[in-house]
Amino acid sequence: MADALLQVAGLSKRFGGIVASDAIDLDVVPGELHAVIGPNGAGKTTLIAQLTGQLHADSGTIRFAESDITKMPMYERSLIGLARSFQITSLFLDLTVLENVLLAVQAHAGHSFRFWSDARSDAALREPAMAALARVGLADRALQRASALSHGEHRQIELAMALAGKPRMLLLDEPMAGMGPDESARMVAMLRELKGGLTILLVEHDMEAVFALADRITVLVYGRVIASGRPEEIRANAEVRRAYLGEGDWERAHAR
Repeated sequence: MADALLQVAGLSKRFGGIVASDAIDLDVVPGELHAVIGPNGAGKTTLIAQLTGQLHADSGTIRFAESDITKMPMYERSLIGLARSFQITSLFLDLTVLENVLLAVQAHAGHSFRFWSDARSDAALREPAMAALARVGLADRALQRASALSHGEHRQIELAMALAGKPRMLLLDEPMAGMGPDESARMVAMLRELKGGLTILLVEHDMEAVFALADRITVLVYGRVIASGRPEEIRANAEVRRAYLGEGDWERAHAR
């Protein structure tokens, strides 16, 4: 797609005899929320890892903002506007909520880490950190230790850390993982607020969340794209139904 912010062409990755990515083609246009779904073992997290540079593809190309980033290291991808949240939370639980986000601001700005008394009082660091916390609804919890917050709030902190660098695109890997219904509903509402103003690639198992949020959906099975289109097209796709046959999440998503 000519106006795509992210363009992936023929992306392939093998681990021995296992094909984790099988000539994947994918495009994400500015301002859309594009979901990637698939059964367990479909290669979704491997795809995200290649997009961020954590893994290097065996073949294929990745273009972001019209630049070829296929061989670009992770830190450079972050600096040009690609931000990722991980499937498993990785916070400093003994630090405050604000201090965790300050770390992200410092890292993105290329600052060396400083004593917290200095960092907390530095407006150039504190202001973007507090703005990011406000976007995820945690500004009033900024001075609490991260350990005092719930699992769902930890995911919100991670989202604030990703937003602190003012990315052009968010890569979200299972942001609803481990959440209860209320926490998932809050995350869906938050992502809905971010939609449009930010380009998002969402990998998620929660089909109700996917169909509530996505502008377009790409379906992976055994590392291969079997369908890509608008939610209503994916709902009606016979091959996608076969891939998810017997999976409760798919049945519940279609029961709505």
